[in-house]
Amino acid sequence: MKTKKKTLSSVKKKAWGVFSPFIRKRDCLLSTGSPEYGECCTCGEPLPFKELQAGHFRPKKSGNYFSEKGVHAQCYQCNMYGKNGGEKGMPLEYYDYLVELYGKKTANKLKKENQLIKKYTILDLEELIEYYKTKLEEME
Repeated sequence: MKTKKKTLSSVKKKAWGVFSPFIRKRDCLLSTGSPEYGECCTCGEPLPFKELQAGHFRPKKSGNYFSEKGVHAQCYQCNMYGKNGGEKGMPLEYYDYLVELYGKKTANKLKKENQLIKKYTILDLEELIEYYKTKLEEME
């Protein structure tokens, strides 16, 4: 039987499949103390873990794809469309959240993070997978 060759995109997808739950669980624990429920970082709506998304502060590119400080739990509405006439991703509210969490200096650095170019290798991504699997297990 042929073994399927790993492609960069398939390993990146697998890495996202571990990173996203890590972000959502981390933020659930941070906002509510429970791994089952969390609050959207931009509107504050409490939601079950499975209804939260790992939303990027700035549009997702290689420089911020796996950014722990630039990705937080967001509700589907805020992340994909914006709420109450807000912009997709709710960048103004997200920025305010980051300032509160990390301070203005870090929030301003995160504004530029998606402009960085990060060339991931399959090995880089496999290391991320193992790292975030371990982090998730530590949260159990």
